[in-house]
Amino acid sequence: MEMRESGIAEEYRIAIVDDPQQVDAAQWDALLHAQDEPTPFMRHDYLAAMQVSDSAVNDTGWSPRLLTLWQGDRLAGAVALYLKSHSYGEYVFDWAWADAYRRHGLHYYPKLLCASPFTPVPGSRLLARDEATRRALARAITALAREGGLSSAHVLFIDEADRRAFEAEGWMIRHGVQFHWRRDAAAPCADFDAMLQQLQRHKRKNIAQERRKVAEAAVSFSVLEGPQIAESDWDFFYRCYTLTYHAHGSSPYLTRGFFREMAQRMPEHWVMFVASREGRRIAASLVAVDSARGLAWGRYWGCTEHVPCLHFEACYYQPLAWCIARGFQRFEGGAQGEHKMARGLLPAPTASAHWLADSRFADAVAEFLAREGQGVEAYVDELRERNPFKADATSSSSQSPR
Repeated sequence: MEMRESGIAEEYRIAIVDDPQQVDAAQWDALLHAQDEPTPFMRHDYLAAMQVSDSAVNDTGWSPRLLTLWQGDRLAGAVALYLKSHSYGEYVFDWAWADAYRRHGLHYYPKLLCASPFTPVPGSRLLARDEATRRALARAITALAREGGLSSAHVLFIDEADRRAFEAEGWMIRHGVQFHWRRDAAAPCADFDAMLQQLQRHKRKNIAQERRKVAEAAVSFSVLEGPQIAESDWDFFYRCYTLTYHAHGSSPYLTRGFFREMAQRMPEHWVMFVASREGRRIAASLVAVDSARGLAWGRYWGCTEHVPCLHFEACYYQPLAWCIARGFQRFEGGAQGEHKMARGLLPAPTASAHWLADSRFADAVAEFLAREGQGVEAYVDELRERNPFKADATSSSSQSPR
């Protein structure tokens, strides 16, 4: 495939495939691990599992288009793209943009998307051997969208290197916020209780009350790491996972087959917290980890019966205690959720990049993003004024950009 507008075909051989398994896994992962912010969610195995499990495929509105740049037999650049027929499972919301197109008699879908499906985790998206190749990937995405007659292209939850490349290529940047816990390297907490002591008194009191409700309900937790998670544990977790979606009147994004693939391909990246009461399991949360880098991400949870505050215990307190005990550097709580702040997770900026083909809509969206960005900045400033940590623990609670 040629991309005449991008001018990159002179330097690279361009290949676009619709199946991750058509790209050499070792070269893909080597390129990923050379980036500033690699995550397990961009690993070749993770993306392949999304497809072979029928989770992110044509029938679910995710049509894979892996764009690769080659120099000889060497993979110089790669990016995981999808043609999307909707905006579900993205966590950067553009429904209003799609509606504006519809009201003007234009088609917003299909659009071109770069993301880890159903995974709102910031990290490197443009997998490139150097800055020149990173810029070339940004141009290639633009050219692919333009030559395909698509309305737009979007790259979600990018890192700083990606942001610089997209800005240099004229893309619009959208800002957001998540809530993360970070270890204070200068004065690390010895355990979860030590972290609680750094919180303001009323925050500690609220957490103690929440944990007491779970304890008084005779709920205990077991922690299963990687290969310790048996098939029956995955089955129970998946039941809990689906119940969470059904409780909100929706269907789960991921199939049971996806988690089976994870157990086979990437077991070392998962930790499961299982809640039990009176000898029966009643809830489970699943946390993704990168032990080599000391990073953890809260991902999924569900329960078979209601216990007050069990969600907080399973999704925040148990994983945080586990991370602190192992000297992890960061725990990310997922998309949105200001309530996480009261539990020691503080605001952290996120960014996404966007390109729209129609200049009229691009101008309107640029104005909107400028206003929205100011609002996000003011919101983060307000949040930081409500820091849940004590004044003498500000170093422990500081949250610098990624």
